[in-house]
Amino acid sequence: MENLTVNEGKTEAIISHFTVIGLIIAFVLNMNKKNAFASFYIRQMLGLNVLQLLNGWVIYKYLGSNAGWIVGVLLFVLWLISLLAVLKGEKKLVPVVGEQFQNLFKGI
Repeated sequence: MENLTVNEGKTEAIISHFTVIGLIIAFVLNMNKKNAFASFYIRQMLGLNVLQLLNGWVIYKYLGSNAGWIVGVLLFVLWLISLLAVLKGEKKLVPVVGEQFQNLFKGI
């Protein structure tokens, strides 16, 4: 049963990793079926997108481009870890902040 859930939600989970537009598309595609695997990764990517927005808005502005660049690279690494987990069909939390994303966006 778990394998079926992963296979059914894998496409939406992958789509959610590609820009805010992909996240929105995945969210809309997942609205009717509410696949647990897809929802898990939609929450993860929503959190990473919020952090990326804050990075561009707050870190760059107040701490400078070097700090913003470093945070951007760290966010890219978290994104890559998440994408690789989706491709493997695993539910893997983003290190450090993944649990908070799941709790914060649990309504999705």
